[in-house]
Amino acid sequence: MSHRADEVRKRIAKRKRERGLPSGNGEEKSKRTSLFISDEERYGGVYSPPTYEGGPGKNNGAHPLFRTEVFMFKILFSAVLVLLSAIVFKNGSPMFDQAKKAVHYSLEEEFQFATVSKWYRDQFGEPLALFNTNSSDSKETESDTQVAELAVPASGKVLESFKDNGQGIMVETNRPSVEAMNEGIIIEAGEKEDTGLTIVLQHSDGTKSWYGNLDKIDVPLYDFVEKGKELGKIKLSDNQKGTYYFAIKKGDSFIDPIQVIQFE
Repeated sequence: MSHRADEVRKRIAKRKRERGLPSGNGEEKSKRTSLFISDEERYGGVYSPPTYEGGPGKNNGAHPLFRTEVFMFKILFSAVLVLLSAIVFKNGSPMFDQAKKAVHYSLEEEFQFATVSKWYRDQFGEPLALFNTNSSDSKETESDTQVAELAVPASGKVLESFKDNGQGIMVETNRPSVEAMNEGIIIEAGEKEDTGLTIVLQHSDGTKSWYGNLDKIDVPLYDFVEKGKELGKIKLSDNQKGTYYFAIKKGDSFIDPIQVIQFE
């Protein structure tokens, strides 16, 4: 048995000599066995992880998420767009009229937040719908909203009709606040020159409802509100009556609110 072990040792020593490795004398036996050899000893070098910092020998400072050629292409493409737009607007040729209209529309038309929001809810449900345990109640509420009529912001007497100013109406009411006539996104909330403290609500059908002459605003800008949500307070007098401004705008034109909502 010992003779066979000696033969095995000789073969191992021979292979080591052929590979240029130590033959395994008494000094080498005191070293660690192959089970405890480090990666540096096993692979004959030190592993150096890739780095993205600048400097010689450090991958030329390139970041994996940043490509110089793509960045330069974007800058060049943006410069070309600006140059083409300048040529279109400086040239008085009729052939550029359609291009001018398209540029004007893209820069001046308001983004339809309410339409996109409604599409998202129709496709994917309400945000965090996975955590909503009242799914049946939300479906019933959604179906009711689709068939229900528009809500009255605040019932009362119309003091100034649409024919008087061509934009909206002034309503006298004893209600302390105004409510959203339909669900939508708050796209304006602040002072206006003609209507005072005003809220503009954008709806999914492209219309906008205005609520002006308010005493206080209770909703933040760009907030989504349901139909009937309280938007702001009306300043009431000593006899507990106040007035508010209401208008509905579709596209570039105002429509008579009395045609769609019954106030009295």
